[in-house]
Amino acid sequence: MSLITENVIPGKRGKIFATNASEPKELEKIRNMIMSISGVSNVSINSDTFPKELIITTSKLVKVKQIEEAVIKIGFHAIPKGIF
Repeated sequence: MSLITENVIPGKRGKIFATNASEPKELEKIRNMIMSISGVSNVSINSDTFPKELIITTSKLVKVKQIEEAVIKIGFHAIPKGIF
């Protein structure tokens, strides 16, 4: 594991996560949960893809594990796909 794979690096590029949520209400719930994490500056939802994608940008290092655990708390999954 490396710094890039274990964290979301601050900046405009962010990191892409896939989620098993499909309904707009579920995606908004996930977005709000992730936005409550300290350091997360934006969560964009790409609902045109399958599975749905979340593009998360941060203002400081945020652990991928922290994002995954926050989404699991509300009954869904967020799996990192890569940096973008």
